[in-house]
Amino acid sequence: MQQIDGINGRVADAPSNNWVYRVLPPWLWPYAQLARWDRPIGWQLLLWPCFWSAAMAANAAVHVGLFSGGQLIWHLVLYFIGSVAMRGAGCTYNDLVDHKIDMKVARTRSRPLPAGRVSRRQAKTFIVLQALVGLLVLLQFNWFAVILGIASLGFVALYPFAKRFTNWPQFFLGLAFCWGALMGWAGIFGALALAPVLLYAAAILWTIGYDTIYAHQDKEDDELIGIGSTALLFDRNTRGWLIGLYGAMLILMLLAFILAGVGLFAYVGVLVAASMLGWQIVTLDIDDPEKCLVLFKSNNRVGMVIFAGLFLSLLFVLP
Repeated sequence: MQQIDGINGRVADAPSNNWVYRVLPPWLWPYAQLARWDRPIGWQLLLWPCFWSAAMAANAAVHVGLFSGGQLIWHLVLYFIGSVAMRGAGCTYNDLVDHKIDMKVARTRSRPLPAGRVSRRQAKTFIVLQALVGLLVLLQFNWFAVILGIASLGFVALYPFAKRFTNWPQFFLGLAFCWGALMGWAGIFGALALAPVLLYAAAILWTIGYDTIYAHQDKEDDELIGIGSTALLFDRNTRGWLIGLYGAMLILMLLAFILAGVGLFAYVGVLVAASMLGWQIVTLDIDDPEKCLVLFKSNNRVGMVIFAGLFLSLLFVLP
């Protein structure tokens, strides 16, 4: 069941039976909604490029005698905490920027800011608290990774404005959301290489694809308000675009894996992920918002399968 307004403290586009409403006191609900704790798909999709990169780097580290299982697990824990914190901070910032737009969109007008359940000052304070958690996580890495992580903030700051000047806001989302594809490698090696750069490009294409599917839920409102999206740009050609985006993603990912010297299971993971992405394309109905949401969320499993393949492939590359 989903609520259709913000009167009772719930929001229209999140399940009303989420743990947030069972565990947290009502006064904390608006902050949980700002951070999207009641919609974990966001931090999950932010997390997977980090996990892919860290696991791919671990595969490569074996070949040069730098692999540490303890370090890999510790980094995965850090990326989990950081993904939840920074996704929350990013969403809160996005809601501040889109405050007036969200008031005009049926799916978003019940969110805390447009519904008046939290003030802009309170939202800004909440951003700072979440960002401090993210900073604490970032400082656990080497200085190259710290500087690289800080560099991502430019894309994070730009993304909410992208829909105002381009039909490709999903590309700018990918630039910000997939930075972890670089961070995982940098966290282990203290430098970058072609493999993580290719992985980053692959993750961006993946993000454009799945967020286009998501954006089809709001295309009528977006068109009325006059903001851009790839859902409006691709329109009836969305399926063809997804074939190209997902196909290029898989090719770049395979090239990254070859350069990193990953084991057999990583390629099996890509093959399974390819079938899952193919299922999205075949079953897509851009005029069915509920179907679009289901397909969008299924990308969490795509990310999980790719990571599982990389993690299992360590069994083949370990001496």
